[in-house]
Amino acid sequence: MIFVDDRTKEQKATHRLIIMATDRFMSGWGRAAGGPSYAGWACRYEDSRAVERWVRSRPEMMRIRDVGSNYRPPAGPGHCHVYVVGNGHPALNA
Repeated sequence: MIFVDDRTKEQKATHRLIIMATDRFMSGWGRAAGGPSYAGWACRYEDSRAVERWVRSRPEMMRIRDVGSNYRPPAGPGHCHVYVVGNGHPALNA
């Protein structure tokens, strides 16, 4: 499993909640060839409801769940990317 976490060391202390989802569109090909594609959005606790609502509004996302800041995807083929929800992120402007 390829794992990419965009958070800086400082953001790992402030953005401690990850809203994780399986991306049904990207799963199985590209960097996720032969496996699932997971996308997660790291956010502050106070933004978590808005972020989860935004992720749930995306039709390609399924199995949406909250995971801790130390999340590691399962072993095997696939791709997992954790993005950072900062000021100006669409989830916070909805």
